[in-house]
Amino acid sequence: MIRGFFLILLLIHGAAAAAIPAANNSPKWPTLSGNAPLVIARGGYSGLFPESTEFANKFAMMSSVENVVLYCNLQLAKDGAGLCKTDIRLDNSTNIATVFPKGQKTYNVNGKSITGWFAVDFTGDELNQVSVSQNILSRPSAFDMTSPIPLIGDVISVQPPAIWLNVQFNSFLKEHNLDAGQFISEALKEAGIGFISSPEINFLKDIGGSYKGSKTKLIFRFLEQDAVEPSTKSTYASLLKDLNNIKSFASGILVPKNYIWPVGSDQYLGAATTLVADAHKLGLEVYASGFANDAPASYNYSYDPIAEYLQFVDGADFSVDGVLTDFPSTASEAIACFAHNKDAPPKKKNPLIITHNGASGVFAGCTDLAYQKAVEDGADVIDCSVQMSKDGIPFCLDSADLMGDTTAMTTFMSRSSEVPEIQKNKGIFSFDLTWSEIQSLKSQLTSPFYQAGLLRNPAAKNQGKLMTLDDFLEFAKKSTLQGILIRIQNAAFLASQKGLGIVDAVSSALTKATYDKVANQQVFIQSDDTSVLSVFKTSPSYKRVLFIEETISDVPKPSADEIKKFADSVTITRSSIFKFTDSFLSTTYNVVKEMHAANISVYVEVLRNEFMAVAFDFFSDPMEELASFIASQGVDGVITEFPKTANAYLRSPCADPNSKPYSIFPVQAGDLLSLVPSGALSPAEAPAAVLESASIADPPPPLPPVSASSSSGSASGPNANSSGQPRANQPRAEVLGVLYLFMAVLSLVYYNV
Repeated sequence: MIRGFFLILLLIHGAAAAAIPAANNSPKWPTLSGNAPLVIARGGYSGLFPESTEFANKFAMMSSVENVVLYCNLQLAKDGAGLCKTDIRLDNSTNIATVFPKGQKTYNVNGKSITGWFAVDFTGDELNQVSVSQNILSRPSAFDMTSPIPLIGDVISVQPPAIWLNVQFNSFLKEHNLDAGQFISEALKEAGIGFISSPEINFLKDIGGSYKGSKTKLIFRFLEQDAVEPSTKSTYASLLKDLNNIKSFASGILVPKNYIWPVGSDQYLGAATTLVADAHKLGLEVYASGFANDAPASYNYSYDPIAEYLQFVDGADFSVDGVLTDFPSTASEAIACFAHNKDAPPKKKNPLIITHNGASGVFAGCTDLAYQKAVEDGADVIDCSVQMSKDGIPFCLDSADLMGDTTAMTTFMSRSSEVPEIQKNKGIFSFDLTWSEIQSLKSQLTSPFYQAGLLRNPAAKNQGKLMTLDDFLEFAKKSTLQGILIRIQNAAFLASQKGLGIVDAVSSALTKATYDKVANQQVFIQSDDTSVLSVFKTSPSYKRVLFIEETISDVPKPSADEIKKFADSVTITRSSIFKFTDSFLSTTYNVVKEMHAANISVYVEVLRNEFMAVAFDFFSDPMEELASFIASQGVDGVITEFPKTANAYLRSPCADPNSKPYSIFPVQAGDLLSLVPSGALSPAEAPAAVLESASIADPPPPLPPVSASSSSGSASGPNANSSGQPRANQPRAEVLGVLYLFMAVLSLVYYNV
């Protein structure tokens, strides 16, 4: 059944895929040939499916430039059958240990003792009983055990534009009386192999005569620099010094990408080497390996895989001749859509790029550096989530709890308290500290995924200063921004319990900065509290935005009509547009369409570049996610922590699904999920709630008056916050008392290691 589903998908997307030509060859590229770099799909689309399976190969061809090359790591069974598997130990990515429990062996492979299950111990028919799986935990396991071990004939049968065979372990095969060179020349004589690579010099020299004058290119593959080449017993680092020798038996080299752009131990880029230029001078092509959207290489790329590809193909001085990748659609985008696009004209009439705490994926949120970076990176609207100090100074910070975004824990732990109106956990709250005390803190760049090791720009983790609302407004007015977004939270609590009038503070600051009269920048006031939005109804130049934090699946007309009493637009979460099931998209809700029918603008939050934040359907590619929210759903703005990525997408010619010769196609929810065998996913969850009109307006009375005095102690109340909605996205575990404090301190220590 899964095969049938896949064929249906091919029919759906086939027309578009068939029209995708090779990446634009004009203007001339600084490759050796002058043509666009090749996209080489390692094991097909192995970033999604088990490598070299039918699904992986067809999906790679469907989603990539039309001259995509399918790459097979060739291994041989004991009867000479050829199969495609990267790891010489089959048990790492198959169920062979279950099928043949007594098949484990230990061999010396190029000087290393390796224990496992090896293809050389089984016939092709035996291996056909074995099913394959992903061996990278960040990738979907839903397609595991749906395909047998792929044979080279399976790759040939999908008729790719070109096939690249890599023979990694020829010396080992020879020890078992198997000859990869003979297999290729005899069994694959009519297959039209375009490239043959190997890290073994003798293998390439042995087969060189057979391919002299042919279209098949022989490529020498470099391994890590301290590894030893089996033929010469020299390290690959030493072989790199004599490219003239390589030229005598190969037409190109395949190197790990750090041979070209070294990455230091701190995960930042070093200076580029001269390898590409040196090789090109000798007439050697250079192909770079190791590209994968879910394997971040350097903090310089801010988790945007397109940025990494461009580092290798869009340089002023050089471009590699091809990239070996597990995600060929992203490599295709980089070459066909984003390279040679630095001077693209500004976007026109596109959705707004709205920041989430400035460019908080690069600098600590709500700091001067985060806002400056956001403007540089092309944001249209920068945001300030207003918090209040004990002495009544409004300033910008994501949360009233200072523990996450500042170093407050190291100084003011004794001032922590429980405030259930704000959050379930203990915190150190801004309204319990004076502005001078808050200024004594360092900002802290945090990551939602630090526990998975995905830190953000650690070199700048404490850089940047928090800004008062006045300073924020002054900075914004001097910029070329289209507008500002002011978030107001916890207004009722601050007024009644802390004697702090956040609404008055915001209104006064805007008036003082003459934003009530500024014509060239739009002011957006966002709150989840309709009482707050009602206060600003008397300021017609301000646009009011209702924040709907809970996931909703439907907006009946009475609910939309109720929203329009308080707001011009809404901010909703991603899960109110697509339903997510085990990181797959299962359903598209009609929320955007229903809001638009009522003339309500829709902004979606929060978009992040890290692959862990991106559904499998988007191929761990933030550009695909942007395409699906913008080109498919038609949102009026994206709220992002990486405005540079959104700006690059919107400036790209491929942002238009009808663009030629290539476009970034939005995905359809459920398409990929339809390939997953029944039982491979978690039980279906109940559908999201319908937005009821009665839940929109906050119950009377309206905002309470500001109390005469401020209490520095804890407060209590019936609601989670002023609108009755609990705070979401708290990064700390929901525990109380000493246990919570221990966990919070542990998190801080971990992040600062």
